[in-house]
Amino acid sequence: MALTADVKDELVAVEVSKTSVRAAELAALLRFSGGLHIISGRIAVESELDSQKVAQRVRRDLAELYGVRSEGKVISSGAGKGATYVVRVVEGGETLARQTGLLDARRRPIRGLPNRLTTGNREDLAAIWRGAFLARGSLTDPGRSAALEVVCPGNEAAMALVGAAGRLRIPAKAREVRGVHRVVVREGEAIAAMLRLMGAAATVAAWEEMRQRREVRATANRLVNFDDANLRRSAQAAVAACARVERALEILGDEVPDHLRYAGELRLGHRDASLDELGHFADPPMTKDAVAGRIRRLLAMADKRAVDLGVPGTDANLPPELDD
Repeated sequence: MALTADVKDELVAVEVSKTSVRAAELAALLRFSGGLHIISGRIAVESELDSQKVAQRVRRDLAELYGVRSEGKVISSGAGKGATYVVRVVEGGETLARQTGLLDARRRPIRGLPNRLTTGNREDLAAIWRGAFLARGSLTDPGRSAALEVVCPGNEAAMALVGAAGRLRIPAKAREVRGVHRVVVREGEAIAAMLRLMGAAATVAAWEEMRQRREVRATANRLVNFDDANLRRSAQAAVAACARVERALEILGDEVPDHLRYAGELRLGHRDASLDELGHFADPPMTKDAVAGRIRRLLAMADKRAVDLGVPGTDANLPPELDD
């Protein structure tokens, strides 16, 4: 998860001057990282985060944007999973919930995102994604399974995030796996574009470099495998040709014309050579087509003779793995 940590470290350092953009980021962050609780009969806003820096950013924005004092505590997760950083607002929690769009005017929880956010300008939409990623985002290594992903609190929030990506002209899909809703961006160019919009330009450069290295390595591996396959097929073809030539000479015996016997013996004398190489070994030299033609006529003559005699043809000597 090193890439995810790199993205969050870069995003948490993004300086935003416009109040509306900061508010959009904070609203998304609170929506995707926590929820509403009743504490001593009062509505409290709580956010659970995996980064101390993100928690500090949330507390700072709560104070500067809404004048709200928040509580912060650290919960040890154990089992090597790292700590969870909890930010909680009890005093003034209901007012904050209304202001950030967690509650509507009738004190009902909003299940997705406020309409004023999802229909905002590009800066607001990018801020929504930045907040959602800081809350529950992850970035996997480039490759066939590369993905920029955000875990969502529900289907409505997932669809709101997909809609925001759509307005940014970035394809994103919502999916549910074992009851967990996620929004995923998969295409390499789309992932890079979303990271840039959120403010993670340095991570994009590192991610793109890693992606290019993997593509070069994959191409090299494909070429090696292709060459190996060609060599394997050539070797199998040479083994099959030698086996059939041996059987042909056995069937025809003294009836083999000299020029065809010469081609057959040339094949058997240089078992690993290509047809082109056999032509160079001949005296006088022949083209590979001439060598192939003579061997083909030798095999055809032997197979015809085998039918007349009622004996197995030139395929009889083929190894089982080459016998088609």
